[in-house]
Amino acid sequence: MYYHIKQAWKKPDKKILRERMINWRKGEAFTRVEKPLRLDRARVLGYKAKKGFVIIRVRLKRGGHKRPRPNKGRRSKRLHTRKNLKLNYQKIAEQRTAKKYRNLKVLNSYKIGKDGINFFFEVILVDTNRPEIKTDKQFKYLVRK
Repeated sequence: MYYHIKQAWKKPDKKILRERMINWRKGEAFTRVEKPLRLDRARVLGYKAKKGFVIIRVRLKRGGHKRPRPNKGRRSKRLHTRKNLKLNYQKIAEQRTAKKYRNLKVLNSYKIGKDGINFFFEVILVDTNRPEIKTDKQFKYLVRK
């Protein structure tokens, strides 16, 4: 089954995905989702369908990685207009999600789409205080930290 889901995502139906992204654009930047959109990718990255796992869909603006030119006085050496942001969009999405949901730990994330304005990611979060996660041997490293 996961093989077929993976193959379907290699050539997604553009009309359906476009309609979804239009709706996602109108919504919040962080949206809790009941189930992952790409089940195959989520399972590979560690998602399990049990209590303690949370999926958050994140919307990020594209572009704008170049730092703005300072408009106050300073010497030309300190203008720093040529430096770009070092992080990629996926890491930014994970960091922003971790900042918003402080009681949950980021497990992983994956891209679900992009349009001309936004990137969309699904971030997998784990609640380490749940007994289901504490007793799971696979996620003991998250509980210890």
